[in-house]
Amino acid sequence: MEKEIIGIIAGTLSAASLVPQFIKSVQEKKVNVSLVMLILLIAGNAFWMWYGIKLNSLPIIVTNGFGFLIDLTMLILLFKYGEKK
Repeated sequence: MEKEIIGIIAGTLSAASLVPQFIKSVQEKKVNVSLVMLILLIAGNAFWMWYGIKLNSLPIIVTNGFGFLIDLTMLILLFKYGEKK
């Protein structure tokens, strides 16, 4: 059980890492993140979700699913607002 808790905490913190950038991007209507970075994050989270499904591990699926949605939303914002300097 202790390993599960550590995994949930680690996954939650990792998945939440882009939330401050997401909030800032929405407030400023400006996105300053790399397209390549977002594509890699989306792909990585998708594979982590797949791995979690294979292991039947809800913490892996949920935390990476959240990360996937945040990353995908940031990608949409990047196209909506464009990368402004």
